[in-house]
Amino acid sequence: MHGAADWARALAALQLPPVLLLAGDELLVLEAGDAARARARALGYSERTRFDVEAGFDWNELARAGAGLSLFATQRLLDLRLPGGRPGKEGAEALLAWCDAPPPDTLLLITCQEWSRKHEAAWSQAIERRGMAVHLPAPRPQELPHWLGRRLAARGLSAEPEALDWLAARVEGNLLAGAQEVDKLALLLPVGTRLDREALEQCVGDSARYDAFQLMDAVLGGETARALRILSGLRAEGEEVLPLLGLLNLQLAIAARLAAARDFETAARAERLWQARAAQFRRALARAPQPRFWQRALVWAGRIDRMAKGREPGEPWREFERLLTALAQPRSAAALAP
Repeated sequence: MHGAADWARALAALQLPPVLLLAGDELLVLEAGDAARARARALGYSERTRFDVEAGFDWNELARAGAGLSLFATQRLLDLRLPGGRPGKEGAEALLAWCDAPPPDTLLLITCQEWSRKHEAAWSQAIERRGMAVHLPAPRPQELPHWLGRRLAARGLSAEPEALDWLAARVEGNLLAGAQEVDKLALLLPVGTRLDREALEQCVGDSARYDAFQLMDAVLGGETARALRILSGLRAEGEEVLPLLGLLNLQLAIAARLAAARDFETAARAERLWQARAAQFRRALARAPQPRFWQRALVWAGRIDRMAKGREPGEPWREFERLLTALAQPRSAAALAP
């Protein structure tokens, strides 16, 4: 399979291969997939159909989509999400048949968030022959500082090698956490800033000190115990309910709009979400996809607001804990609103 450098060259080419497989680390594949869709739009692929391969998926849908004509006589993108990287016997046969005769003016984009040598089979080899298969593994520990440095550079920032080593150790190999730290630094610092270790530590903060952004990260990530621990830490540090609730309300409103949107990627761009943040919301919506869930969470947050202002009886911190638990574990809450 091809690597990240080959993928960068392919993305800049005048045309994309007719069949494209992106496989590897979840965050890297999500970002590469978004880049592929954006490039396809720029090249005139104005019609897109998405297929989510889950248990019971009918692979005939792919064949029918390939055989059908575009509604508007335009180039088409077929967006096939294959998270586990295993299409099964029926799917493998469908992909082999597709590679034997790709339909004209059609790009098949396949994204997989798990990949290793045991996933390689005849169908992925056929994609290599007909189009392009790209492996995007997470950087190894010794490569992580360089990866973080490149992300900082993309945001107009830079850091001393010692600072990058410190940041890599802090995120402990978690790419999403590293991407989030870079995004936060981009919010805090002017373009052109170069950080040494001391300055970076001051910006990022001691890993033992909890902040409101970490609370939102834990809630969206479904980490109930961590969210409650962070909330307790913030309360012990003297934080008030209302500022925290205001930040939570912003995230709930974004989640409600994303859940109601017909296309997640388009909605995420409209919200101006960076890739790492969009990935967090994507996971949260996978746990609770219904817009009503997030709308009821906003109603509950409104009740907490009134409690904190003395306009409604109740203990706001306790209700905040209950709301965070329901958000992190939506399936365990029979009814979101109390």
